[in-house]
Amino acid sequence: MSNVTLSIGGRNFAVSATDGEESHIEMLGRMIDERARKIGAQNQSEPRMMLFAALVMADELHEAHKAAPPPAPVPEPAISEPAGPSPEIMARVAAIAARVEKLAAHLEDAGEAS
Repeated sequence: MSNVTLSIGGRNFAVSATDGEESHIEMLGRMIDERARKIGAQNQSEPRMMLFAALVMADELHEAHKAAPPPAPVPEPAISEPAGPSPEIMARVAAIAARVEKLAAHLEDAGEAS
């Protein structure tokens, strides 16, 4: 960890930064300073200056979200039809059906003979 000093609205603020993130933190600090100076918040108390800068940045973010195209809908996974029975099972069912029909015919013939 290291400390980075940010100058915002004419005031210095020391903040901790993870190693390697110092330049990113400094860039964010410059963005906040730019907003604070743009709205003339330097003459405000620190909390009020930060509040106004945060509100301006939140408004910019809100406008950017409104201007961005809506995210593409995530397609739902296709529901595949269940696979039918295998040809082997179909052949066995057909053979059983033929045997049942043959048995039924035999029983009919036996019933007519009695």
